[in-house]
Amino acid sequence: MKVALLTGAGKGMGAACARELAARGWGVALLSPSGRAVELAAELGGVGVTGSVLETADLQKLVDAAMAKWGRIDGVVTSTGHPPKGDLLALSDEDWAKGLELVILDVVRLARLVTPIMEKQGSGAWVNISTFAAFEPDLMFPISCAMRAGLGAFAKLYADRYAKVGIRMNNLLPGFVDSLPVKEALLPRIPLGRYGKAEEIAKTAAFLLSDDAGYITGQNLRVDGGITRGV
Repeated sequence: MKVALLTGAGKGMGAACARELAARGWGVALLSPSGRAVELAAELGGVGVTGSVLETADLQKLVDAAMAKWGRIDGVVTSTGHPPKGDLLALSDEDWAKGLELVILDVVRLARLVTPIMEKQGSGAWVNISTFAAFEPDLMFPISCAMRAGLGAFAKLYADRYAKVGIRMNNLLPGFVDSLPVKEALLPRIPLGRYGKAEEIAKTAAFLLSDDAGYITGQNLRVDGGITRGV
């Protein structure tokens, strides 16, 4: 059995990824601050931890829970909510610092904990759920855009560093997804004319963790209904 850690797994895309991986036979270890990850893990036969991606001790608890139950970690899916939003220069230093903690440092800290385990196994795969606006910034969420662009750089650096030991890392860039309320005013921006389904994001994440994606690393895969204009 392969085993995956998932953060932000109490609801939305993170929970959808947990359900999809469990349906494919993965063991899942889930983290969220609300307690819902614990409930979902029980439903899926996994393990759950109530805690924050901002706390290294909570990330360590997640790793320890997975290792205690299964003795291995094959995949990681990181997912967090949006950092503070607001007008570009009205956002405070504290807002920007929280964005760094929430979007980039959570991945860095978890990578420090999990990478040695994957190195010993000789394999592993990561998927960081980011945003379509990482490379086409949108003033609706400036901190998220800036920090997730940085996450793209980190993922490429990590992929280059650990490819030789069989560990892959990719970012998944969703557009507007139905885990949040649909805003009709945004639909004309989306060529497919609808919000994505959380389950569609989950299936893409599962693919990126799978052996079928074994030659994909250091990439940013857009799953956005065509909303980004770059080619």
